[in-house]
Amino acid sequence: MHLQMTEEEGVSVDIREKQHSGMLYLPGDPELQREQLQCLDRLFEYNQVKPSNLERKAALLREMFAEIGEGCYIETPFHANFGGQHVHFGKNIYANFNLTLVDDTHIYVGDYTQFGPNCVLATAGHPICPELREQLYQYNAPIRVGRNCWLGANVVVVPGVTIGDNVVVGAGSVVTRDLPDNVVAVGNPCRILREVNDRDREYYFKDRKIGDCQL
Repeated sequence: MHLQMTEEEGVSVDIREKQHSGMLYLPGDPELQREQLQCLDRLFEYNQVKPSNLERKAALLREMFAEIGEGCYIETPFHANFGGQHVHFGKNIYANFNLTLVDDTHIYVGDYTQFGPNCVLATAGHPICPELREQLYQYNAPIRVGRNCWLGANVVVVPGVTIGDNVVVGAGSVVTRDLPDNVVAVGNPCRILREVNDRDREYYFKDRKIGDCQL
């Protein structure tokens, strides 16, 4: 069997529309690749800046991202397919080493969210159909992460997932479905363990009380 994707006669759909609408498209389009390489050059520059040069790092993030609020910091190395061009960050977001944003389409992250080391947010997918995958077809679906979330080390979020506000995702989880506000979720595939509750406002880690700390 041989499948070949063709556009209907007389119908022309812009490559960027396909890229951001969930349609199958060929990411090797020459125009798209030229744009992507320009983004990756800026990303390369960001990864070479000294950690102490905070002003330059912040300026580059403003150039690279679609939107980024004040007080954001991304440790290097940082990886992104389009260098952050389709990424929308709120304010005061922190990402530890090796954040990978497969930003072939849009990624939205709310204020005060934190990412542990080696987190991956991947908007891109490929058909299960072997014949289409052999032709290098791809589709994208946006990812949304809410306000004041914490994604632990090695969390993976797959295309099309929405994570609510105040969500904690345990280390090593693979998030394949939407998560509502105010939950703790863990596992592969990621499942809701419990809701954020009153005990979490009394204890910060196991039996250690918040009240015993001089905050």
